[in-house]
Formats: sequence, C-alpha cells, structure tokens
Amino acid sequence: MYLRYLETAAGALLMLLFLADVFLTVLYARVGTGIFSVVLARNLWRLFRAVSRPFGHRRGSVFSFCGPVILVALVLFWALGLTLGTALIIHPRLGNSVVSSSGSTPQDFITAMYAGGSSLSIVGAGNFSPKTGGMRFFYLMNSLVGMSVISLTLTYLMQVYTALQQRNALGLKLHLLTAQTGDAAEFIARLGPQGDFDSASSTLFELGGQLANVKEAHHFYPVLFYFRFTEPFYSVSLITLTALDTVALLRSALDPNRYASLQHSAALTQMDRASRLLLTTLEEEFLADGAPQPAPPRADEAARWRSRYLNAEHVLRTAGIQVCHPTNDGVEHYIRLRSQWNAYIESLVPAMLYDMKEIDPAHRTSVSDATKASLRGARLAS
Repeated sequence: MYLRYLETAAGALLMLLFLADVFLTVLYARVGTGIFSVVLARNLWRLFRAVSRPFGHRRGSVFSFCGPVILVALVLFWALGLTLGTALIIHPRLGNSVVSSSGSTPQDFITAMYAGGSSLSIVGAGNFSPKTGGMRFFYLMNSLVGMSVISLTLTYLMQVYTALQQRNALGLKLHLLTAQTGDAAEFIARLGPQGDFDSASSTLFELGGQLANVKEAHHFYPVLFYFRFTEPFYSVSLITLTALDTVALLRSALDPNRYASLQHSAALTQMDRASRLLLTTLEEEFLADGAPQPAPPRADEAARWRSRYLNAEHVLRTAGIQVCHPTNDGVEHYIRLRSQWNAYIESLVPAMLYDMKEIDPAHRTSVSDATKASLRGARLAS
C-alpha cells in the first residue's frame, strides 16, 4: 500500500518538475533558468565537442549538428519525462482503475508507460481506459497537458529558428558590408567614401538595433548559442568582433577634429554596448570559466593589434578618409579600446570550434604588411 502511494507521489513530483522545466524554458524565457534543459544542452554540447575531435578538418561540419540535435533531444526528453511521471501514477492502478479494452490487463511498467503516453495525447486513446472518476479526471488533465506542451514546443521551435534566421541575416549583412572580407576597415571605407559620413549614423544605428535584438534573442532562447554554421560570418564571435572593431577604428583612426560628432554619437555607443552585452551574456552563462577579465595586452598581442591598426589606417587613407594625425597617437588609442573586449572574443571563438584566423583580421595581418602600410601612410601624410 505504501509503495503504491510512494510511486504515485514520485510520478506527480516528476511531472511537476518536467512541467516546470517546460515553463521556465519556453514561457519564462530567461537564460539559465531551466531545471533540466540547461544541463542537457551543455552536456550535449560537450559531447559534440568530444565526438567531433577525430574528424579533423571536418570537425566543424560535424559540430554544426549540435544545435538541432539539442532541440530534438529536448523535445524527446520532455516527452519521456512526462510519460514516465504519468506511468508511475497509472502503474499501481492497472487492472482496477485503468483497464484494457480487450482481454486481461497487463500490469507491468512498460504497459503503464504505454497507457501514460496515450493519456497525454487524446482522452481514451490506445487500448486502455479509465474506469473511476478520479482516473477519468486524471486522463482529461493529461490530455490538456499533452496538447499544451505540444503547442508550446512547436511555437518555441518556430521562434528559435526565427531568431536564428535574424542572427544569420545580420552576420551576412556585415559580411557584405565589409566586401566579404570580415574587415571592419573595409566597412568604414564604404560607410564614408571620400570622407563623407553624412548617412553613417543611420546605418550604424540600424546595426546597433539589430545587435540589441540578437542579444535579447540569446537571452530568451539560450539554445541559439549552440548553433554553428560552416561559414564563419554567421558566428556571433565574428559579428561582435566586426561591430566592436568598427567602433574602435572609428574612435581611434578618424580625425577627431572632423569626425567628433560621429565618434561620440548615440548610434556608435549603442553598437558598442549591445555587442559587449551580447558577449558577456554568452560567456557568463555558457563558458565554464565565466567571462574573462579585460587586461592589458601581451607584447605579441600589442604588436599584432598595432599591425592591424596600421593596415586599417592605410585602407581608410586609400578611401579618401581623413585619419588621425600621428601626433594624436591613434594606434595606442586603438590598443586601449581593443583591450577592453578582445579577451571575450578570444574566449568565445574556440568554444564553437572556429580558428582566430577565420574570425579576426588582426590574425591575418603580418608585421611586414603593417610596415608597408605605415610607410605608405607616412608618404601620404607628407
């Protein structure tokens, strides 16, 4: 008798826990609030990282299945948990309160799972039916729960893929704005051709708004973090780096006497803050070590960033944009700005199995290139 009550209580508790997980994941919609979904997603992410390792250069392609598999696993996990909870309640009542519509009623747990799963779909479905008022009410509530969870899950999947499409659209947009190079300097050169930045604020404001939308999408649908595409320009790391590098170059490389209004504009501030919030949200929630602390660059990093700045400056000069006078020390300003967020990028890139050379133009810039750019800049300045 006590075992029967214990089994019923365990089933009711299990159903409440899984319904709470559905509620927190789908309806409450906050990053890190799920009971089981967060643990399941993180463990599958770690599993995919481990399983994909032997595939070498195709590792990224294998890892790209991680996001969709997590969604499928999440739906199946919810369905299995609710079915298991229902089975624990039905199992002690097989043969009396719940009977088979044909022949004798089996009383094993697999039969209880079948009867419980059927009760979550339609009242009276399957070969088993309730015979008491209490079980009829339980079957009715189960059918309402089952239909509600199915509806919520389908809606959740549609919203996740809508948000994913919007993130990818932003990534592609930035990729095209940089002339398919991923270089923020190329974007700035086309943003203000011949030094004309009259329409730049509206473009930057629009991009900042889209970055804010992407940040909120990851806050509402954390599973977006686990979606990886082969093309690096769809990655959050490249999207945020392009945006933040654009901000850093606009504030450090452009002549402050001519472009001060653009450098201090609300559009540029929005773009900067939205990108940083997106990075910190992802890293605090998903990376084991949490968000890294900004720190002064190492000597090799400073040299790489200096090379990147000099090459970017050359791109801007070539586009007819008036750059910062050498006495204003734009390169040191760029290094100070970049040191505020570069650690986040360096931490996020390997988490999704990208290489820094795919993401960061600074890693594709050699010192010799920077020296040539510096000499060209000096000739133009003279």
